Amino acid sequence: MVNNEKDHSGFGNPEEKLILIVDDDESIWDLLYYIVRREGFRTEKASDGKEALEKARLLHPELILLDLMLPKCGGFEIVRELQDGDTSDIPVILLSSRPMDRSTLEVLKQEPNVKDFLEKPVKTQVLTALLHSLLKTRPGPPVKEDKQAP
Repeated sequence: MVNNEKDHSGFGNPEEKLILIVDDDESIWDLLYYIVRREGFRTEKASDGKEALEKARLLHPELILLDLMLPKCGGFEIVRELQDGDTSDIPVILLSSRPMDRSTLEVLKQEPNVKDFLEKPVKTQVLTALLHSLLKTRPGPPVKEDKQAP
């Protein structure tokens, strides 16, 4: 039987998936990094909107966790920019510490690349379930953590 990096049930390997985490708050980024890495995904970091767009275009991650309130280009602008060119198929999960009213959430969720919205502080189980669902992966064995995030 050939092992093609996927298990027999059709789920992909989280280690094959790159998630771009975009947040300017270092403590929030550290938490998201820990959660995402613990599930076995690879990660890349961006701390402002300009860097997020550059890395999205260069690395073409499988998913972007995107804070809405960022310096140099806010989350709304990034969502729109990502819809042009070869980044239009990258799913985005929006994050914000500010509660959103129902009408704003409905407008955001109509954007083709926005898959969901999570309020900070993010609930670990909700985020991990969402990541595995959107990326069609299955949680693997716990990943040994590096002492330092990249």
